Amino acid sequence: MSLAANSDIPMRALLAAARLKQPRLIAFTRELVQCESPSDHKPAVDGCLAIAAAHGKKLGGRVKIHRNRKFGNALEIRFGPHNSAAKAVRPILLLGHLDTVWPLGTLRTMPWRVKAGRLWGPGTLDMKAGVAMAFTAIELLSETELLGRELILLLNGDEEIGSTASRPITERLAQTCSAVYVLEPAQDLAYKTARKGIGNWRIDVKGIAAHAGVDFEKGANAIRELARVIEKVSSWTDMNRGLTVSVGVIGGGTKSNVIPAHAWAEVEARITRRADGSRIERKFAALKAQDPRCTLTVTGSINRPPMERRAGTVRLFRKAEALARDLGFTLYEASTGGGSDGNFTAALGIPTLDGMGAVGEGAHARHESVLVDQLAPRTALLAAMLIS
Repeated sequence: MSLAANSDIPMRALLAAARLKQPRLIAFTRELVQCESPSDHKPAVDGCLAIAAAHGKKLGGRVKIHRNRKFGNALEIRFGPHNSAAKAVRPILLLGHLDTVWPLGTLRTMPWRVKAGRLWGPGTLDMKAGVAMAFTAIELLSETELLGRELILLLNGDEEIGSTASRPITERLAQTCSAVYVLEPAQDLAYKTARKGIGNWRIDVKGIAAHAGVDFEKGANAIRELARVIEKVSSWTDMNRGLTVSVGVIGGGTKSNVIPAHAWAEVEARITRRADGSRIERKFAALKAQDPRCTLTVTGSINRPPMERRAGTVRLFRKAEALARDLGFTLYEASTGGGSDGNFTAALGIPTLDGMGAVGEGAHARHESVLVDQLAPRTALLAAMLIS
């Protein structure tokens, strides 16, 4: 059913209802933000997911916890009908996460506050306000009895550290759905229709130690060999293809008077095309030391495929663009170099629209914040997309 075509509940009425619920949306965002949930602290992440689970139950959701021993759990909540008639229509997956990059105790120096038309605090933008928006949109539809299909809300607990545990869950659920809506922050004011893929590698160089003054020629300098490798992998960057290779961390050596026997580097590659992933993997695998006395050990791979701009995703955006126009604002389209769990679902060929969460700035930064005046319009748009 198209909400825009439904005269009983016009888009402006949906927007008005979202505005009425905005204080509760902000209160729930505050509750999530004040429950700190760094990715590397499983009990903290699980505690935040428990808050979301309780909220989902209050809204009539069917809750399932996907438990993991090492990482934060994943939370699956199903809303709407689940009878045989409803099963003729495939569900929509709402995809998000509740882990953050911020360590425990960050609230002491970066407290939750509402000031200057913004919500401030660790994890507000990335992405606890987006999670609160999803719950609010579902509540709006439930109250108006417009929820004619099943919705699956999946909140992961390890997205910021690679989604190692949650990826299989995300992919399995996504394959049962007609579309995936990702609750990550908007790109400025835009929804995201493309994201870069990400790969990570570690390069270890083993050389031969020697006294730098007495036995210089007997040494094989691992740092010098690493420098050659750094120049080589950096040359693979091709801005025209949207391919970048960045050496982000290096180390090696012991003393200035010792020829270093070991050096290492951590490298990240970002790709816009899936075909470039296998090509870059082959290049890393083929690396050889120029000095035959040195050996290289290279580990890593592409761990997040690119979310490429495909026809199914473009159709979703065009629908959102039209609904936004009915709500009185212009929706833009964007691509980004950052990755999300939407990369996984898009790579499976499932239409995936990203950046459907909050609008703000400063994700992963001290000035992380959300624009309050964008909460209601974006929540109303999300609700409309769930039934259009």
